[in-house]
Amino acid sequence: MDDTAPFIFDGHNDLLSKLWRAGSMAALDEVSTGRDGAIDAIKARAGGFGGGFFAVWVPSPAAMDLEALFELMRQPSYDIALPDPVECEDALPVVLGQMAVLFALERKGVVRVCRSVADIRAARAQGVMAAILHMEGAEAIDVDLHALDVFHAAGLRSLGPVWSRSTMYGHGVPFRYPSGPDIGTGLTDHGLRLVRRCDELGIMVDLSHLNEAGFWDVARHSTKPLVATHSNAHALCTHSRNLTDGQLAAIRDSDGMVGLNFAVSFLREDGRKIADTPVETMLRHLDHLLDGLGEDRVGLGSDYDGAMVPEALDDVSTLPILRRAMRDHGYGEDLIEKICHGNWLRLLARTWGTEDPGRDQQQGERE
Repeated sequence: MDDTAPFIFDGHNDLLSKLWRAGSMAALDEVSTGRDGAIDAIKARAGGFGGGFFAVWVPSPAAMDLEALFELMRQPSYDIALPDPVECEDALPVVLGQMAVLFALERKGVVRVCRSVADIRAARAQGVMAAILHMEGAEAIDVDLHALDVFHAAGLRSLGPVWSRSTMYGHGVPFRYPSGPDIGTGLTDHGLRLVRRCDELGIMVDLSHLNEAGFWDVARHSTKPLVATHSNAHALCTHSRNLTDGQLAAIRDSDGMVGLNFAVSFLREDGRKIADTPVETMLRHLDHLLDGLGEDRVGLGSDYDGAMVPEALDDVSTLPILRRAMRDHGYGEDLIEKICHGNWLRLLARTWGTEDPGRDQQQGERE
């Protein structure tokens, strides 16, 4: 059995911000030749990684020392204060720089920027990673939403109104354990306008990082399926970033989707940032998500190049280990294919209002 099949389409990675911070053409070249990180073309071929959501993200100007942050998150409990908001004029150059990185990778033939499911399947046929341009935090979008229209024209197809720290559109959750996601107020009036405009344009609204009040505001005002690209089950890990069973029920009822986050702090029952975390812990979350959402609404949202993940799955070349674990756990091949990519492609076709040209053919082949 081919352990690199079915290919994996992933709900979240932070490669673009890593490359942008490196600030060199050599870093871009290493995506083709091999880099010290979770994602590159060589590792993708080895692991059957077909691409996914490539996030642009604005770091906070006064970021905490990472070693100090990791030490805090290894404690039995922690509450990491959120950074101050970032102004639009400060965020915009960062976002444009990271988008330029993505398009440079496309020119090098490493990725194809995808605006439809047909584009994703074409990328797979070409043997390059399929990349959805995703924005994690809407700081770079002006109050009149003119930038949103421009970003959409450039290829933006997925947007999280916040990355935890507040924006003019809404509020996220801090990195807090133990904690629920019911922290703070919901979307602002600007946030409601943002959601409505995303629906009009066909930009998927990502609920990961958004607090619970904001989640329910999106649920009330969006006409599209509810989606959390990289979140886990709060019932198994009481971290503020995880989704309650009530939230999972709302996502199920909207025919939406959740991508399993590989970040150990959101997987482990103790919420601690420790890489020595067994793959079986991920399967427990998959089981819970499948129970709450159904087998058509669960996928993967790794957070590669942006989070500490289980050491057995430290880059995309190791993804065959996860496929084997799902098979050994008793998941059938149809379910594994849905989790690996089928559910994401179905969800995107519905959210974007485009057809999936391969779905009917694949169904016929299985029958």
